[in-house]
Parts: sequence; C-alpha cells; structure tokens
Amino acid sequence: MEEKYEKIINLPPPTSASHPRMARLDRAAQFAPFAALSGYGDAVAETARLTDRQIELDEGEIERLNRTLTYLSSHLGSTEVLVTYFVPDRRKSGGKYLTERAAVARLDCESGIMTLSCGTDIPFDKILKIEIPGE
Repeated sequence: MEEKYEKIINLPPPTSASHPRMARLDRAAQFAPFAALSGYGDAVAETARLTDRQIELDEGEIERLNRTLTYLSSHLGSTEVLVTYFVPDRRKSGGKYLTERAAVARLDCESGIMTLSCGTDIPFDKILKIEIPGE
C-alpha cells in the first residue's frame, strides 16, 4: 500500500489560482450544528419549565385570612405585612407563589383586591397567607 502513495505523500497540498484558500473560521462554520427545527429548543424548554398548582385553602384558613383582612382594613398604610400569593402562568397551567413585604394601601371588598403600598394588586382568592411581622 505504501507504494501506491509514495509519489504524492510528500507533495504540498494543491492550490487553485482562481479560488483563494478559505479561512479556518469560515471552513469550521460549514460544519457547525444547525437547527433544522427552529423554535424546537424553546418549545422543549417551555415544556420542561415547572409550575406550581394553586393550593386550595380549607374553611379554617379562609376564616383566618378574613380575620386578618378585617384587622388590616382598620390599619391601612400603617401595618407592614408579608403576603404570599399565587400568580397564574400566562403560557401554561399552574403558576408560582410570590411573597411581598409592604404595607396594605387599600382593600377593595367589592372587587376582592388588596393593593399594597408598592403598587401590587392581589386578588383575595390568590392569597395563600398574610403574616404580620412581630405579631
């Protein structure tokens, strides 16, 4: 087998007079992976993203929240609270729980919305718990 290539094994690589040599970076780009299905990776990542289900409160927990809301209605703006509430996901079922620390600026019982001093509006039915630090 050595005899077949003996004449050309030590020759320099051929060069073309009409086509210049391609830069290594450009040559490497020819072999880079390519996404045949655009958006597929994003769809897989979205499916893999976890969401929580909203916890259903029992009657005792609902009564405790109602007592806390009644107390806060007479202490608007002066009592800082820790509110844990559910935020539904816009793209898929479920959502996530957030906790904010702020004073309660407004309680609208007709629309069922609590407004915090930081501007966050929280529907009553999304509240998991309200804690008053120091009490």
